[in-house]
Amino acid sequence: MVYKPMKFPFEKRVKLAQGLWMLSWVATLAAVFTFTLGCILKTEIRKREQVMANSDINIVPNTLIVVGLVSMGINYFAGRISQDALDVGRFPSWKKFLKPYFGISCFFTVLMLLSVVLSFVMRFSLSSSLRIGLKNGIRFYKDTDTPGRCFLKQSVDRVQMDFRCCGNNDHKDWFEVQWISNRFLDFNSEEVKRRVKNNIEGRYLMDAVPFSCCNPASPRPCIQNQLTNNSAHYNYEYKTEELNIYSRGCREALLSYYGNLMTTISAGVLSVFLIQGSVLVSVRYLQTSMESVTASNAESTTEGYLLEKDLKETVKEYLKPVLTLFMLNEVDEG
Repeated sequence: MVYKPMKFPFEKRVKLAQGLWMLSWVATLAAVFTFTLGCILKTEIRKREQVMANSDINIVPNTLIVVGLVSMGINYFAGRISQDALDVGRFPSWKKFLKPYFGISCFFTVLMLLSVVLSFVMRFSLSSSLRIGLKNGIRFYKDTDTPGRCFLKQSVDRVQMDFRCCGNNDHKDWFEVQWISNRFLDFNSEEVKRRVKNNIEGRYLMDAVPFSCCNPASPRPCIQNQLTNNSAHYNYEYKTEELNIYSRGCREALLSYYGNLMTTISAGVLSVFLIQGSVLVSVRYLQTSMESVTASNAESTTEGYLLEKDLKETVKEYLKPVLTLFMLNEVDEG
């Protein structure tokens, strides 16, 4: 059963071809926009990949980059098809390519919509990735001489300064790890000996945070050492005074940043999806309305449609060659 049939007189086919030509160039620019969004997201993730435990989140930007590149080609050919649509001598050469072209276009358009869905699904993976990544970043903060961790301290400090945050959940995360390397400790000092001896694992723990946790907007000079010792600072009360270090944890800050970024990108990609869908509909109507056109009836009224069969049968028709390809290596029973 034909789905969404529509009559196309010659004048209407001309307008359809002209409209498709303009729409294809708009969609090409939109594809460039999609590719750019994918590159931006990829760059933002790579800048802070050292505080992320896994790279699953890269699925989203990688998908956007691939879809953007392929969409440029799809829309370029859509423009070429619209140019040749009214030339009865040239259009037949496109007919044998239009069916696979339409199938590929539908696949990547659906993939574009899937990237929007993935951007929301990946937020849960991002939260877990940041929790583990930041925890490891704080744990190995001191290992500036260890291969693979040489720039970890710089990355953690940059995150805390850029996002105005401290620690994984809060500043107290720094109290639980030794974040000062042993080569910067004087083991002849009684204080150092006492702190190391009092710890079961022989670590040098203290109630202090790195300089990158300091809030430059605070009117008081930064108190980053002996944070819980009221007597170590003048006019200071740890439990009641507002500390002059960042109170928000970096996981919360990064989740908010990437969440807002991915929401904005999703809105942009969804707009591009609607444009790309319009191109597909226009190409399909132009293709089907030109199938019965010949040199003798070039200006006659024809009928165009979106699908020759219902959606289920159409999907089966397009998937049949793919399934056949996978079944080539099967051995018959017996």
